[in-house]
Amino acid sequence: MRFANPQLLLLLLLPAFAAWQLWHRKVTARIAFSALGLLRQAPVRRARWARLPEWLAIAGLAVLVVALARPQLPSGVERVTRKSRNIVVALDISSSMKAKDFQPVNRVTAARQVLRDFVLKRNGDLVGYVLFAGTAFLQAPLTTDVQLVGDMLGRSDMGQLPDGTAIGTALAMALNQIKDMPAAGSCVVIVTDGANNKGKPSLPQAIEAARALGVRVHAIGLTSADTTSVALNGVWSVRGDRAAHLSKQDEAVLQRVAVRTGGRYARATSPAQLDSMLTAVDELERHDVPVRESRRYKELFPILTAFGLLLLAGDRALRATWLRSTP
Repeated sequence: MRFANPQLLLLLLLPAFAAWQLWHRKVTARIAFSALGLLRQAPVRRARWARLPEWLAIAGLAVLVVALARPQLPSGVERVTRKSRNIVVALDISSSMKAKDFQPVNRVTAARQVLRDFVLKRNGDLVGYVLFAGTAFLQAPLTTDVQLVGDMLGRSDMGQLPDGTAIGTALAMALNQIKDMPAAGSCVVIVTDGANNKGKPSLPQAIEAARALGVRVHAIGLTSADTTSVALNGVWSVRGDRAAHLSKQDEAVLQRVAVRTGGRYARATSPAQLDSMLTAVDELERHDVPVRESRRYKELFPILTAFGLLLLAGDRALRATWLRSTP
């Protein structure tokens, strides 16, 4: 049961005070009789109930106060289905992300803008944010405050962490955020332009951890449309404003991350492609979560009001009939 206006229950102090006074009231009046024989006709039994009308009045006022507080009982439970997900975004901010092949901005700026738009659409979801380079850092734990996560994404930039690409470390940190969440509605989205070359645990170990938890990992590889520049042994070579093209070997590693965990891998050479891939992840990760909620309540106000008025009417009726008194 709940009260719609619980503050009105403070008014119960008034009938409580009246009841306390009535209970401690002493009868001091005296009547002199010339002979005890006169008492044979007196209504002694009714005198024992002389205070009953006052108790009825106090009880009636108390019931009316409770009625004004509007007590309510749940009368129906409705099953509601909501879209709910637990998503951790991991963004690469290594030096290779400064390449300006995502015109008119560099890779990290394009990724920040698209990821921010993606996060701001996650109303009702829990979203976390991990940024990584040569190591990883938890920028935002899982939260429903998507505006906060979006602001943090907008402020992320290169130089905040030692250079390198520690995908395994970032994935392990992301998994630590959602390890206790339902696996069916949890995923990690990794956006990077290189292969794992630093950090612990190793990427294979992090992959197996995700697989054991049942958490899907979606990997998006940012790469130049210029296929003449390649990465050798995971080491990127920046030429002017352009970075190396994501090699087949590096793509195979990112594909393995996705395949082993039941996620998806995709490559993006423009902000538009990155946005379309995140949209596909959005659709893939939708899960209906049933939530039991009480939506309908039965008002007890009419019943209690009628009962309170009945008690007050009983007070008046007794005073006018059986327990009437004369001056």
